[in-house]
Amino acid sequence: MRQIPVMEQKFPPTPIQYLKDCVPGNEIYIKRDDLLPFSFGGNKVRKARFFYQEIKRENPDVIMTYGSGASNHCRIIANMACAMGLECHIISPEENYEETANSRMVEAFGATVEKAELSRISETIENRKKAFLKQGKKPYFIVGGGHGNPGTAAYAECYEEICRQEEESGRFDYIFHTSGTGATQAGLVAGMLLVGRQDGQKIVGISNARTEERGRQVVFDSIREYRESEFVTEKQAALLTDEAIDKNLYFTDRYRLEGYGDYNPEVEKTIRDMMLSFGIPMDTTYVGKTFWGMKQYLKDNQVSGKRILFLHTGGTPLFFTGGCIL
Repeated sequence: MRQIPVMEQKFPPTPIQYLKDCVPGNEIYIKRDDLLPFSFGGNKVRKARFFYQEIKRENPDVIMTYGSGASNHCRIIANMACAMGLECHIISPEENYEETANSRMVEAFGATVEKAELSRISETIENRKKAFLKQGKKPYFIVGGGHGNPGTAAYAECYEEICRQEEESGRFDYIFHTSGTGATQAGLVAGMLLVGRQDGQKIVGISNARTEERGRQVVFDSIREYRESEFVTEKQAALLTDEAIDKNLYFTDRYRLEGYGDYNPEVEKTIRDMMLSFGIPMDTTYVGKTFWGMKQYLKDNQVSGKRILFLHTGGTPLFFTGGCIL
C-alpha cells in the first residue's frame, strides 16, 4: 500500500477571504476549504485524511463507498484509493444517474461503479462486501459523503482551526455551510461545544436535500455517536450533552428548493457573480445553492451588522459541469 504524503499530517489552515460589499449590511468572509491540497479540495478531503489513517491501520484490499454521479466524496475516495494503489468500488443509485466532471474523474481513477436501484442500495452494498470476502479480499467501506466518526472528527478539528484564525481576524457571529450527509455540521457543532464557546455564535447548516426534521436528527445522532467514539475522551464527552447539542443545532431546509441537484436562476446568478467579482468557483448542487440560501436566510431573518463566515466545502469540478458562465 502506497502512502500519500499530503495525507500524513494536518493540512495547513485554509485561508479566510473577505468578500467586500457581497451582502449589504453584513461583513461576509469565506473559508476556502476548496483549496485543501488534494484532488480539488473540499470538505471530503478533510474527512478523507481521517479515513486514510484508518485504512492504513486496517490494511484492506479494496475501498468501497456510495454516492451519486455528482458526488465530490466519490471523486476524493476514488483518487485516494488510486494514489494508495488500492482497488475502489463505488455503489451508485441508477435513478437519474448523470455523467458529470466528478463521475468522469472517478472513471479516470480506475474505480468500478456499480449502479443499483435506490431501494436496493443497502442490499447491493452487503452483497458486494460478501463477494469480495468470498474472493479472499478485505473490503473497507466508507459511508456515503464521508459520514461517520472520522468525518465528524475532521470538522471538530476544523472548528479549532477557525478559532485560531478568529484570534487574528475577529470573532464570527455566524458560520454557514452546506449540510448534506451531516458529518460536517456534526463536527463543527461538536467542536464548538468542546472548546466551550459561550458567545452565542450560530452554526447554520443549509440543507441541499434533506427535510429539516430528518436532517437535524441525523446531525444530532452523529454528535451522539461521536461522543462515544475513540476520538473523544471521557472528559470531553461530558461537554457533548443532549441538551447542549439541541440548543446549538441550527438546520434549515427552507433553501433546498426541490432537493438534491435542483437550482434556480437566482442560484445561477449567485454563482456567476461570485466568479466574476471574486474569482471563486461554486457549483449548483452544493456550495452555490448554499451561498444563495445563506443570503436569503440573512434577508428573511433580518440579520444585519454581523460578521458572517461561509465555509466553502468544495465541488470545483462541478462548476464546469454546471456551465453557469462558460
